[in-house]
Amino acid sequence: MRFASVRVITHDVDRLTGFYEQVTGVTARRLTDSFAELVTPGCTLAIGSAETMTLFGPGAAVPEANRSAILEFLVEDVDAEHERLTALPGHPEIVQQPTTMPWGNRSLLFRDPDGNLVNYFTPLSAEARARLAR
Repeated sequence: MRFASVRVITHDVDRLTGFYEQVTGVTARRLTDSFAELVTPGCTLAIGSAETMTLFGPGAAVPEANRSAILEFLVEDVDAEHERLTALPGHPEIVQQPTTMPWGNRSLLFRDPDGNLVNYFTPLSAEARARLAR
């Protein structure tokens, strides 16, 4: 088995796709007006409209209601990303300034326009880097 993607359901695919293109530097593939994918080497971030959920079952996912999952991106330098993000017009809401965590990662938390929590992290310790070398 291979973990392939995470899909975020939203009321505004264009807004959320544009946000993630801006903060990641990855250009989205637009498969339809109601679905986009940002393909990265580790995983794909899919963005689907609330209307697509009728194909799965009404109410199966509720846009803008996430308060438990964190979308995590491995970055080269958390502090440089913090500077870049905060310089963007209408920059994202910063939840946690760059902080070194007890498990060896440097982490920056912010929210996307739908309120989903995003973590940019850089492993600092040898142990943290080893965990990613699987």
